[in-house]
Amino acid sequence: MQVDKKRHPSPEACAASLAAVGDAMYAIGGKWKLKIIVALIDHRRRFNELQRLVEGISAKVLSNELKDMEMNGFVRRIPVAEGSTLMEYELTDYSDTLGDVLHSLTVWGTMHRKKITGRSMEIPALEVASVD
Repeated sequence: MQVDKKRHPSPEACAASLAAVGDAMYAIGGKWKLKIIVALIDHRRRFNELQRLVEGISAKVLSNELKDMEMNGFVRRIPVAEGSTLMEYELTDYSDTLGDVLHSLTVWGTMHRKKITGRSMEIPALEVASVD
C-alpha cells in the first residue's frame, strides 16, 4: 500500500483503516513481539535461549509476551519431553501470514537506518513463507 498524501479517503475508509491498523498493532505491536517472532523464525527455542537472543527483555516481560502471542495464535508451547515442565516455543502456521509484514519492516528499517546514520547494515534475508 502506497501512502498517497494527495488523496483524501472517505471518513468510512479512514475509520476502517484505523481499525485495521489498531487490530494489527494490538496483536503484534510493542517493543518485543516482532523481535520474538524473528528469533523463532528458523526453529523452536527454549525460554532462556529466547531471552538471550532478544537482548534487553526481562524474564517477566518475555513470559507475558509469549502468553499473549500464544493467545493470538502466533506461538505454541511444546514440552521438551513427556511430562516435562521445560517448554520450547515455536511459531504457528498463522505466524507465516506476517511474512510480508516482516519483509517490509526489514526493508524499511534498513532504509531508515541509512537515512538517519548515513550507513546501512547488511541484514540477511528472513526465511518466512509469504501468503499468496
